[in-house]
Amino acid sequence: MFEPEIEALPFDSQAAIDDVLYRRQVACLFEHSRFYRDKLTAAGFATPEAVGGLDALAALPMTEKDEIRETRSDDEPVGTHLCVPLRDTVRIFSTSGTTGTPSYIPLTARDIANWTRISARTYSAAGIRRGDGLISTYGGGPFVAGITFDAFNLIGVSHIPIGGGNTDRLMTTVRLLKPDAIALTPSYALHLAEWARDRGVDTRTSSVSKLLVAGEPGGGEPAMRKQLEEAWGATVTEAMGIGDIAASLWGECPEQGGMHFSGRGLVHFELIDPDSGTALPLADGVEGELVYTHLAQEAVPLLRFRSRDHVRVWTGRCACGRTAPRVRCIGRTDDMLIVRGVNVFPSALREIVGGFGAEVSGVISVRPGRRGFRQDPPLKVLVESGSGESVGDLAERIRKRVRDVLLVATEITLVPFESLPRSDYKSKLVDWSEAGEDG
Repeated sequence: MFEPEIEALPFDSQAAIDDVLYRRQVACLFEHSRFYRDKLTAAGFATPEAVGGLDALAALPMTEKDEIRETRSDDEPVGTHLCVPLRDTVRIFSTSGTTGTPSYIPLTARDIANWTRISARTYSAAGIRRGDGLISTYGGGPFVAGITFDAFNLIGVSHIPIGGGNTDRLMTTVRLLKPDAIALTPSYALHLAEWARDRGVDTRTSSVSKLLVAGEPGGGEPAMRKQLEEAWGATVTEAMGIGDIAASLWGECPEQGGMHFSGRGLVHFELIDPDSGTALPLADGVEGELVYTHLAQEAVPLLRFRSRDHVRVWTGRCACGRTAPRVRCIGRTDDMLIVRGVNVFPSALREIVGGFGAEVSGVISVRPGRRGFRQDPPLKVLVESGSGESVGDLAERIRKRVRDVLLVATEITLVPFESLPRSDYKSKLVDWSEAGEDG
């Protein structure tokens, strides 16, 4: 553990510790954040005392990403939730910007130190240690993933930043420098294994013993994980974060029983029903959407921020000694499709398809017939065949399995091996190119 005095502390004592920090954070919002002062006052909470402690958190309004975006202007490019002058920040990350204008995420020196600690806990959970060689494929640049570089320095690994889109360089580096681990998306890990196989390179005999996957769901899907571990002869563990809250927040240990919460003492999380917004209990097997509240953020603290990440929770103590709850990401709530009343996550479709082993490559493409999340059955899904020749009734067997497990009708179309696009970063499971207007 990176900080065993925190990570191994009984989790039922965490709320009392966090409550003190939370009340201080709320007072900061009232004093410095015009956005939250107005938002909370409008909701009937005119003072920090009226807000109360963590035990009353569920009574507060949640924060949506679009709300923040709407407060940006040329005069206030960050938004009205900014709590410090920009001259007091030491780094400003940005998102790509879906409308052409990026969202900015400024951090003070203290914010960076806190985010770095969280990421160091996250990646230490995977079993990397001081002196281990680690290749990263993250694009540091303007994005919050750059915090992981600080975390790798703090852990003391021998960090080899390669970035995305450099497959030849990466595989040459694996051969020459013999790293212990690679940090990448599961999609890219699969692409690298296929790239190596096509060139007669056996990744199973490389020095890589750990694949640290993040950036998209998939590394926790049993079929995908098995495929990657067999291809690389390595252990696959997941990590997950969200740029507005912290670059990394959850990290899986080699027990592979889900990702441990790594933000203790710095971030508080809740689980809600994504439809009603009702708070859900943290209990084994419960599924819901993660909602986050900063406890010690200076520049742009957020209160009850909806992540749109849909997860399943486990609370039992892990053999590694970490006591925080664990999660497995099922998919993004805003990526979900509804097919005649049935909620369908594209990653769940991929997981079912992956269960057919060598008969498929594991790569799929969901092709909605209309714009919007509501779809008419059957939902079209392209499934890439495996490298073998015989497929037989594979499409029908996949269709039936999906129907039995997800209770949804699909149109399964088999396509040749390696005919669907690969990615050196995040894969796109949904392709809207065939979608008509939502009527």
